[in-house]
Amino acid sequence: MEVFVQQLINGLVLGAMYALVALGYTMVYGIINLINFAHGEILMIGALVSWTVIGALAGSGLPGWALMLVALLCAIVVCSVVNFSIEKIAYRPLRNAPRLAPLITAMGMSLLLQTLAMVIWKPNPKPFPLLLPTEPFDLGGPVISVTQVLILGTTAVLLAALMWLVNKTKLGRAMRATAENPKVAALMGVKPDFVISATFVIGATLAAVAGLMWAANYGVAQHSMGFMPGLKAFTAAVLGGIGNLAGAVVGGLLLGLIEAIGAGYLGDLTGGVLGSHYADIFAFVALILVLTLRPSGLLGERVADRA
Repeated sequence: MEVFVQQLINGLVLGAMYALVALGYTMVYGIINLINFAHGEILMIGALVSWTVIGALAGSGLPGWALMLVALLCAIVVCSVVNFSIEKIAYRPLRNAPRLAPLITAMGMSLLLQTLAMVIWKPNPKPFPLLLPTEPFDLGGPVISVTQVLILGTTAVLLAALMWLVNKTKLGRAMRATAENPKVAALMGVKPDFVISATFVIGATLAAVAGLMWAANYGVAQHSMGFMPGLKAFTAAVLGGIGNLAGAVVGGLLLGLIEAIGAGYLGDLTGGVLGSHYADIFAFVALILVLTLRPSGLLGERVADRA
């Protein structure tokens, strides 16, 4: 039972990070029907920028939490600028093009960002410093680290803030109107280009937070680290229902739980036959089953018909 609870905790932490990145996919797809495959690389940039800032300020005497906060703010700024530039330079000219063109562009942008990161930060993995207390909280057998508590708490706050933004603010109403019909929204005074750019910036902010969380939780950052989390986050968005914010959260948490419990708990039960090396199999088998039984995802798609 203790093993199961421990894997449950690990799965929730992993799922929280997936959910943050999945929300970026969902928001962009819900508004302009674009699958931004470069979104995982924004997570990678956030992690590497954080690592750079922490290394530069290592001798400043700031406490660990302050270093992490400064690094996060810098990562958010850099990731927002990068994602804003990607949207304006690579995606906006192709907004009315056939869907295959922006899809290929997104894949090419992903490879380009990986290559640029490899050139700037070099290909070797970077050990991410421990900035928070390492003594875990004992939950009567299972344990949870300070970093994991911070990840879960930060994710909950960001998710609540995002739902408030989308449902209660003027920008949120503009985003929903643009998702329904950008031409009609423009006639009503909404600026679709501004709304779309703001959506990319918000998605970049969530990815930057997830990047710092990922590096802090696993203790390493490198140029290729964003591919698999980005792919898993896209899987989570599809699993929950693409275009559905609540579905992205549910899909992310569920995917993290399936991956952690399947690789850890079932791995122990099978004597290591189905261990951590098969974590990806559990995740994608779950996706295949859900899409076979419910093609629109667990909570259904929320994408406007613009025909």
